Amino acid sequence: MSNKTNSSQTDPKPGAMRIAKAMARAGICSRREAERFITSGRVSVNGNKIDSPALNVTSKDNILVDGKPLPEAEPIKLWRFHKPKGLVTTQKDEKGRKTIFEALPKDLPRCISIGRLDINTEGLLLLTNDGELARHLELPSTGWLRRYKVRANGTITQDKFDDLKKGITIEGIKYGAIDAHLIKTQGANCWFIMGLREGKNREIKRIAAHLGLNVNRLIRLSYGPFMLGDLKAGEVEQVKSHILADQLGPKTAKQFNLKPSTNQAKAKKTSRKKPPKSG
Repeated sequence: MSNKTNSSQTDPKPGAMRIAKAMARAGICSRREAERFITSGRVSVNGNKIDSPALNVTSKDNILVDGKPLPEAEPIKLWRFHKPKGLVTTQKDEKGRKTIFEALPKDLPRCISIGRLDINTEGLLLLTNDGELARHLELPSTGWLRRYKVRANGTITQDKFDDLKKGITIEGIKYGAIDAHLIKTQGANCWFIMGLREGKNREIKRIAAHLGLNVNRLIRLSYGPFMLGDLKAGEVEQVKSHILADQLGPKTAKQFNLKPSTNQAKAKKTSRKKPPKSG
């Protein structure tokens, strides 16, 4: 990177992007976290400390975060991680609790989590080296269903779960349509599957409490098309880039410079062909 800066806001140069997006793209943090880094004076561009994310930069700019050069953006990667219970989803915990990043294999590249699971929740957690991808997949507008297997103390019938399909308001907070299915009742506990699309804080536990249930185990089974499968607690497995591209769809995959699988590409090419003229 050179020592020239591109601070034009109205007519950015080709390849320019907002500084927070560039930081997220480099995989050191999310875009929101990047904005906090900037406003707290931890970022400089071409030797000048900045305090606003309203700045366009290019690959020619010299960007430092905490005095260290911004890493070059690597090809986008996605991993499935089976988060064990007892780990917090953060880079560093103020209370000194063990984080997921301390439990990850030492040879795993720098990565960030896509969303969070609280300390007592286990199951599928997606990891990526690209903050922009994390931001995209966290947005409710992406519409990906997150499915959980839940054990709770108490009893309930399926008709109570069916009522959740219309949505529910609890203490002034509106929750959208919820898909829930009772699996079985076992002693004082019941097991059920619950699917959500919004990802509000402590959503399942609050909904369960509203129904008279006390959640005592929570396992995320899937995040959109990606499944926990047979991953054992603590295991990590990379998702192949063409599979990620297929699941994102052609338009979004192109934004992230991901190529679809050969079959997907052939299908797209075939669909563009004009039908033969009838005799």
